[in-house]
Amino acid sequence: MGVLAAVSTWTPNFNRQIDQEEQQLYDHLLRLVQSELPAQLIERFRALFVDGVGYPDSDIAAAINKIATSKAADQEFRFVLNRCCHILINRWQTRPQLQAAIPELIAIFETTPSRPVTEYSRSRSVRRVRELVKGFVDSEQYVTLRRLGQVMNQAVDLKTPPPAHEPIGALIQRYPYLYEHCLLTEGSPYEHQQTIRQLQTKAQRQYEVDLSQYVTYQVRRSQIDRNAPLLASHRILQPVKNPTLLSDQELCRALKQFAGKSQSAGTYRDLAQRFLTHTNQAPTYQSFKDDLYQYITASVDPEYGRRQFNNQLYSQLKNTLPESDDQKLNDFLLVRTCSQLLNFLVVESPQRPNHFVFVDLISNIGSTLTTGLLLKIVLICRKVKPYLEKRFSILFNHYEFCRRDGVQWLVEAMETLNLALSTNFSTIDLSFINQIAYQ
Repeated sequence: MGVLAAVSTWTPNFNRQIDQEEQQLYDHLLRLVQSELPAQLIERFRALFVDGVGYPDSDIAAAINKIATSKAADQEFRFVLNRCCHILINRWQTRPQLQAAIPELIAIFETTPSRPVTEYSRSRSVRRVRELVKGFVDSEQYVTLRRLGQVMNQAVDLKTPPPAHEPIGALIQRYPYLYEHCLLTEGSPYEHQQTIRQLQTKAQRQYEVDLSQYVTYQVRRSQIDRNAPLLASHRILQPVKNPTLLSDQELCRALKQFAGKSQSAGTYRDLAQRFLTHTNQAPTYQSFKDDLYQYITASVDPEYGRRQFNNQLYSQLKNTLPESDDQKLNDFLLVRTCSQLLNFLVVESPQRPNHFVFVDLISNIGSTLTTGLLLKIVLICRKVKPYLEKRFSILFNHYEFCRRDGVQWLVEAMETLNLALSTNFSTIDLSFINQIAYQ
């Protein structure tokens, strides 16, 4: 059953009044999306919103004019238009043969009107619609739609590195952990939330399949090279492309770090479990923070840590909820401490996007070990995994329009986080990665 097949009206998920004209518009589109082809619906949108003239149904044209000229239009029109788009998108997304229409629909709002305003009596309302649509293109709602268009772009080959001059925003399809944070906004209806989660699940599953196939290929290739060095392994095996934007060597090192044993003491999950077992005996929150400091710094190069990082980390922990130092550790304190640590290590908020510590870590110990620090935190408090993903979405949004080759450090960090999360929070088993010969 399609996402919208069971609903007869468009139900928002936040508290705002829907007037008669707005409901009339949603019902109209819900009927049409089940009977008309995408090309017909896109032309309807062009006439109704981009041109503002020539719509074949005069009642709907009048409803749009009334919505556009209302006192609340400046605040509300972008939400109305966003829902109109999602009525079509949610339906098309459930049908693979129609998904290519989604980027086409989104793109029409950045085209110029094809029809002039000729009737003076209608010119004011038409200009008002066009003005509001232009405002919609500048809104957060449209930014998330444009990202969705990137995700739905079936022409993108994820196994072929994109041109270095492309903006980093063009890479969003590669990172399922960003979807819920970058493709949903205030007022995203439940149906759209479900659509995004379905896209996320599908993209994550495909990434894990591609990664597993690549590692299997590299292991077999290494075995052939060891056992029959005179044979050319590429003639025996069908090559499998590296599914990441990391080099083969970088990918291999990262996978051995996250899927194999780290620090000669076990996997990251082993380390996290031992830490949790130990901290269950911690007498106070203060002693837990002391243990946490040791747990994190054990993964930091001592020379780098001595410069300033260890002191900064110690100060961060010391100043986290000091009024609770004498209490017993509880779930609230654990979640709050770990979320505050992620603020410190990555970035705090869109309003305060300072990320000097994160950049300094990557510059000095590399993206793999930096990501390992973040992974250690998330593995002892899985509730903050979405919080970590949100930190990366803030960085992604901050650099979205920068050239990829200008923020290569962030690309490497996002790729590495993808590996860390996939190898530790899914059913994928890449423990045989250690059989790959090269380092």
